Amino acid sequence: MKKLTTIILEASEKDASNLREILEKGGITVERTFTDVTETFNYLKENSIDILISELVLKNIDGFAFLDKIKKMNIKTKTLILTALSGEGFVQKAFDMGVDYYIIKPFNAEQLVERVYDLAEGNLAPKKEGGKKLEIDVARGKQLDGKITNIFITVGIPAHIKGYQFLREAIKMAIDNPEIINSITKRLYPSIAERFETSASKVERAIRHAIEVAWNRGKIENINTLFGVKVYSNNEKPTNGEFIALVADKMLIEGA
Repeated sequence: MKKLTTIILEASEKDASNLREILEKGGITVERTFTDVTETFNYLKENSIDILISELVLKNIDGFAFLDKIKKMNIKTKTLILTALSGEGFVQKAFDMGVDYYIIKPFNAEQLVERVYDLAEGNLAPKKEGGKKLEIDVARGKQLDGKITNIFITVGIPAHIKGYQFLREAIKMAIDNPEIINSITKRLYPSIAERFETSASKVERAIRHAIEVAWNRGKIENINTLFGVKVYSNNEKPTNGEFIALVADKMLIEGA
């Protein structure tokens, strides 16, 4: 099997280093990291690389000018954009300039690794106008966060507790990959712990506490109304996995 090679172009050394660590943990070879556009161009001209992973917000150059230069150089390296620029206009413009994949920060590390492998193997092929095989992987971050926040307000989970952020991340991961609920201890908790620089056991306890807070506030009727059926009573609480799966399923049914 041919070794998958990548290079990274980021605005800062720290971001490039963090991204490199994520990819290499996933078994992806990172040949070089760059913060300088000229050095990146020169490397691409002289080396055969499978995938370039690049930010659009770069030092001393507009990211679209960078993409335009790559296009004019007729470089065959696939390009994955990893950026906080989430507007549809930015996404469409990037694709028009030859980008193969677009992911919006903040991103899920495990999902990013999967997407890089999929891109390299040519497995990303949803339709796009003009027949080009691309997938807009706009992580729906702000939209999903807003929907999850509304659910948390309804069921009484306050934003100031640690479990709030962990639980929201867990639900987003379950939406992207429903099967992860079956590996909640081995995969879901450790993935969240890595992102927030804590331990899996602390993630589990914080999520459990967040759910207990909701039940102790007595908003069971709100919870049952939210899901459309009488799921729980005051005397029974769902497990972490049950609650995460319940919210994720509801959002998937609603087209999340």
